[in-house]
Amino acid sequence: MQLHGIICRVAGRHPCGWGSCALFARLHLLVTSSHSSRAAARRRLGNARSASEACVRLYGRMMEENSREHLDTDNEMGGEDALVGNVNKLMVTPPGYTGPPKKGHIVFDACIESGNLGRVDYISEFEFDLFIRPDTCNPRFRVWFNFTVENVRETQRVIFNIVNFSKTKSLYRDGMSPVVKSTSRPKWQRLPAKNVYYYRCPDHRRNYVMSFAFCFDREDDVYQFSYCYPYTYSRLQHYLASLERRNLDYLQREQLGLSVQQRRLDLLTITNPAAAQEQKPAKRGLFPQVVSISAILS
Repeated sequence: MQLHGIICRVAGRHPCGWGSCALFARLHLLVTSSHSSRAAARRRLGNARSASEACVRLYGRMMEENSREHLDTDNEMGGEDALVGNVNKLMVTPPGYTGPPKKGHIVFDACIESGNLGRVDYISEFEFDLFIRPDTCNPRFRVWFNFTVENVRETQRVIFNIVNFSKTKSLYRDGMSPVVKSTSRPKWQRLPAKNVYYYRCPDHRRNYVMSFAFCFDREDDVYQFSYCYPYTYSRLQHYLASLERRNLDYLQREQLGLSVQQRRLDLLTITNPAAAQEQKPAKRGLFPQVVSISAILS
């Protein structure tokens, strides 16, 4: 029964919800060996599908009525309570648990550069709902996530549900998958696409949800998951500084100003140095055939 629940939740349906019976019958059909058993499984699948489709329609109407009054607020503010700050070494334990920490009580942390994870909800010992924070100064956009987990148990299997995405369309629907690395394997790797699901979920005010399954294999490792390969502000600044030290005559680096978070905003001018010299007497700041690149990061 636990396997039943895990599979149904990964597929975007609650184990006690309207999709579980049809999905379980479909799985049973795939693993059945004898002809007579397959025929019986097909009959069960047909009955379960008819029942589940009726439940889908009823459940959809109920959720539509219950959530209609919240849709405008959800679209503007993200559909969840305001998330202030990233989680910091947050150990997630079962509700009501008061004993000492154990292996398998996962510790989440997003207080890293380019990190983003604002809240974690415990669903079961193998499933967690994760809430990402919106972009700076724009609560409508919620896409990026980047966080670490530790204190895992070897062979521990989990399902992480990123439950408040704001994008209607995503490359996750076309085979893209999150990336992962660990302390003993520092090179980023993509998760298998077959373990990643992107869907709209009525349980979370019709926000888009991305669920992925993962099995931890080393207890002492710290694992890091991200939307895609992170490119941090520090890495950018290090690269620009290395270019500046080379004294390239066709490259000029200037500071345009500071971001809301008081980070440097760079303007790179790449041009033929002779052309730049010829244009100096002309109107200041206008260089024909000059390519300007603004690295603006908030």
